[in-house]
Amino acid sequence: MSSAVSPRPAPVDAFPTQTSHTQAETEAVLLRHIPPNAEQAPGLNKTSHMQFLIRNLVQGFPARYVSQDASQPWLLFWTIQAFSILQVGIDPSNKQRMINKILAAQHPDGGFGGGPGQAAHLLPTYASVCALAIVGRPGPEGGWDQIDRRKLYAFFMSLKQPDGSFLVARHAEVDVRGIYCLLVTATLLDILTPELVEGTASFIASCQTYEGGFASASQPYYAASPSSQPDDPPNQTHLRLLETPRPPLGEAHGGYTFCALAAWVLLLPFRDDSDEIPPSIDVGKLLRWLVMMQGNEIEIGGFRGRTNKLVDGCYSWWCGGAFALLEALGVGKQDHTVPAKAGEPKPKTEEWADVDDSLFNRRALQEYLLYAGQHPAGGLRDKPPKNPDAYHTLYCLSGLSSAQHRVSSSDARREQIRSSWDATRSNASDFKISESVLPDRTRRKIFEDALAWEQEEGGSIIVGGAENRVMD
Repeated sequence: MSSAVSPRPAPVDAFPTQTSHTQAETEAVLLRHIPPNAEQAPGLNKTSHMQFLIRNLVQGFPARYVSQDASQPWLLFWTIQAFSILQVGIDPSNKQRMINKILAAQHPDGGFGGGPGQAAHLLPTYASVCALAIVGRPGPEGGWDQIDRRKLYAFFMSLKQPDGSFLVARHAEVDVRGIYCLLVTATLLDILTPELVEGTASFIASCQTYEGGFASASQPYYAASPSSQPDDPPNQTHLRLLETPRPPLGEAHGGYTFCALAAWVLLLPFRDDSDEIPPSIDVGKLLRWLVMMQGNEIEIGGFRGRTNKLVDGCYSWWCGGAFALLEALGVGKQDHTVPAKAGEPKPKTEEWADVDDSLFNRRALQEYLLYAGQHPAGGLRDKPPKNPDAYHTLYCLSGLSSAQHRVSSSDARREQIRSSWDATRSNASDFKISESVLPDRTRRKIFEDALAWEQEEGGSIIVGGAENRVMD
């Protein structure tokens, strides 16, 4: 990374602003974290990070986390998933404590709140179910079977809007992150139905901005009809969809983009069962925007979340993790064949084993996280000199994993899933949640798409040596 010549700062014009001053200050701080010796291998301080997580779990989170009272399931999920990435096991007694804590946040009318007695919300519902997927188990007091799927589905449907979007909570706002949380939760619990996702792909497509990334939402494209229908009950407002979506709300953002793209991928199995022309997104613009979010050399290859903003460790996941999703859409796949000359037969395929054809600079991102993302006392952070926290610890580790390993959908893994598929497994109809039930081929395709990911053999790049490896 480092060399005898200092990296060039970001270009500026003759009109300095607070933004350009802050950028220059950040570059100066990051420059001090680049080691003078280019041969010095950066290390991942796994023990310190594990101790940071254990302190939070055993001693309790510091007082500054009081602002996260409505995010208690998230604090647990961030900690539990970080343990998983570091390949650290959790003992049964602590697992049960976590299960009991999460179940205490389950709302009597369905879904999970940010803590006991709090209103149900899509985001803590996702965090709760994902945490139970890691530490829970089937059976009494195991957490997994205590999730009330029927009420949860009813809660999901109560949030659905005419344009296919969802409120994040009752009487709250629409946010594409909530759609991602809903789709992951419904996939894990096997309660996806056609009625649940009707129109959702079109709404997601409407959130793509002119830059290529995704915003939090789009303007609602339904409105009250000027005239009621003959069979409408008295005083009922009739809603109708407009002919075309309205523009996105807000600017392209790394977190919204990851969630929108992941939701789009989760909805792909439904496209095969639709007779309508499916909605589309501009993957070329999206790829360009994601690539442009990676910082230059003086920013040590970290990612920023928005145009003209500072790099931040958490976007190593929200942006860096999105490239595998793009590859799931067929973007960037190469066969590395040597082209034939005119008039000659096509030559045999030759593998370029030493070529990294990744869509982003994986080595540079790892260097940012190892040099600048780690706090000396343990835990990971946005950037120096900031303190570590549970959120950044997880998503920096997740970004490190996405940079170290290359994963893709495996045909062999798909065949294993098909051969072990049991169509008699419980599904939405067994929970009596809806008359709208998925065809078995769609249901199987959903699970194939979710479970067929495997690490590509020979695709790992581990900066600093094998001891820095984290779980893929």
